[in-house]
Amino acid sequence: MTAAYRAPDASHRYVLDLVRAADRDRFLAALFAPEPARSDLLALLAFDHELARTRIVTREPMLARIRLQWWREAVTEAAGTAKPRAQPTVESLSETVRRRAIAPERLAALIDAREEEIDGPLDVLRAGHALADLQLAVLGIDHGPTRQAARAVGAAWLMGEGPERAALLAEARALRGDIDPAALPVLLPALSLDGIAAWRKPLAYWWAAKRGRY
Repeated sequence: MTAAYRAPDASHRYVLDLVRAADRDRFLAALFAPEPARSDLLALLAFDHELARTRIVTREPMLARIRLQWWREAVTEAAGTAKPRAQPTVESLSETVRRRAIAPERLAALIDAREEEIDGPLDVLRAGHALADLQLAVLGIDHGPTRQAARAVGAAWLMGEGPERAALLAEARALRGDIDPAALPVLLPALSLDGIAAWRKPLAYWWAAKRGRY
């Protein structure tokens, strides 16, 4: 059995500030989850952000692979029983992974998806699905239509505006009557893909969550 772990408060604050600054729309959505699921979602979003930064941090393929290998080793440690690496996102992620008993292979799936981006375009379906599956895992949701909707939103999030993104959003919204409402913190970011003004988003998210829409 995986040993329980509590990340330092400073690491949780770091993750919260990181996601709020780098991924505000999904940060707002995560706030609709109750604790500790809220902290778990923020840890996953911080992890996703760290992986996505690989192409920004270095353009050298070998260095990019070294960076991603560091994260592979870090998530294996995070899911273990020893003290994780002293890095705020790793520490917060370790608390999440151990609390939810998430296998490191599931985290590695997101790393693998991002590794494809080193030599070519990102496979948005693979990356979006991998993160959506992790988000649902920390919310304790194992429901087919909800997974389908979350995966569609996750993939659409990584796409530019166009017919493919519109089709994914339509697919997700067609399932609104069948989804588990507890998944709304994962689904609400779909609203931001409609071009809502930044100042309107907090209220729009609140109203959508109240109505069970996205």
